[in-house]
Amino acid sequence: MERLFLFVYQNRAFFTFLALELTCAWLIVTNNQYQGAKFFNSSNGIVATMNNFSQGVRDYFQLRQVNQMLAEENAALKYKINQQLQYIAAGDTTVAIRDSVLLNQYEFESAKVVNNHVDFFKNYITIDKGSDKGLMPGMAVISPLGAVGKVKQVSEHFAVVTSLLHIDVMVSARLKRTEHFGTVQWDGLDPDIVQFKYMPRHVKPAVGDTVETSGYSIFPDGIMIGTIAEVNLRDEALFYDLKVKLSQDFRKLSFVTIVKSNLKHEQDSLEQAIINVDK
Repeated sequence: MERLFLFVYQNRAFFTFLALELTCAWLIVTNNQYQGAKFFNSSNGIVATMNNFSQGVRDYFQLRQVNQMLAEENAALKYKINQQLQYIAAGDTTVAIRDSVLLNQYEFESAKVVNNHVDFFKNYITIDKGSDKGLMPGMAVISPLGAVGKVKQVSEHFAVVTSLLHIDVMVSARLKRTEHFGTVQWDGLDPDIVQFKYMPRHVKPAVGDTVETSGYSIFPDGIMIGTIAEVNLRDEALFYDLKVKLSQDFRKLSFVTIVKSNLKHEQDSLEQAIINVDK
């Protein structure tokens, strides 16, 4: 410690000069609009470069896991699409699908996550695709492992997604084993756990049961959300208290897929027309 103080004392002129220089630079930046704008633009550029570098490093170490997930997703999608393109259930029989509109109901756009938060009550995700790729507010966002959120706002080249880890987001969900419906919502505590609400007490959910999207919200039917981790039922309660472990670890989110519904506008227009008639 004495050597440190001695070093500072011996170089006091230099440190005084440095402090004065920094003070002058700060005064120039804060009191001159042009210099202030240049400084903040430059600093933002440096921060963005550092963020891109750190994200690139994280993406590099996750490449093996990402490639494995993509391979599994492609295999599952090829099988599912092959089945859906040929047949659809109709009572006790199956019929071939010929409706090109139904076959082309959804389009998909992949995007990279450039910013992501899990530490707040209302978390958002920034992706590197925007209106130039046809993205619009309200579109569903998924990953190879499950539901992620919905597009909130777009610019030309970027979009902000409201994460599933947002206390105001509610997603219509279904208990896959029993086909009963409920609502998934985050309570703002554990980023790995969401609440599965409004499951009536006559249902018998079990730990390990799969929870997926119902198709009644912006998400397509059957998108994985997670598995039940805890089942509680209080005396005289009408609904279970269910905790669901998310299938997607939002702390490791690197790539997402935006779901574009080609029939959403038609559905919304029809439902709005009915509402207006009832008024």
